[in-house]
Amino acid sequence: MPKITADIQARLEQVQLLLLDVDGVLTDGGIIYNAAGEEIKRFHVKDGLGIRLLMETGIRVGIITGRRSPALTHRLNNLGIELVLDGIHDKAAALTDITARVGVDNRHISFLGDDLPDLPVMKRVGLAVAVADACYEVKESAHMITAAGGGKGAVRELCEAVLKAKGLWEGILERFLTS
Repeated sequence: MPKITADIQARLEQVQLLLLDVDGVLTDGGIIYNAAGEEIKRFHVKDGLGIRLLMETGIRVGIITGRRSPALTHRLNNLGIELVLDGIHDKAAALTDITARVGVDNRHISFLGDDLPDLPVMKRVGLAVAVADACYEVKESAHMITAAGGGKGAVRELCEAVLKAKGLWEGILERFLTS
């Protein structure tokens, strides 16, 4: 995990909504098609647990992605993520739609991205985060860069950072240790 400065700590404490890109964030960015032309995506199980833990504490999680995929729909249903904007070409407009829908101010939103289409959202949220293997411009626009790459635990890393900043991590650990 990267060093958490006082500024990043303050931003992490303010997070009420985590928004995620998908390809290159929840996945490693690879696209696989089977013989029938169906898209196959690979998701990291630790990212899923991080998302569930975040949602259990009342922090909302949503998706803004440019692509649509049945594999993604299945994964998001499995995780219980209902705030999904897929097939989006204007991510800034999608952010405006989400803030109006859920009533969370931009300064209380974190977005995790990896590539150029994510920049308009990253410039507008309170905590912009880039995965370790994001493009240069996204890293330059981020308040924080994860140690893990997309599809390799970056989402989990951010979820843990938020939970730790809010003082919730020890309680979560205790629950697992006493099970």
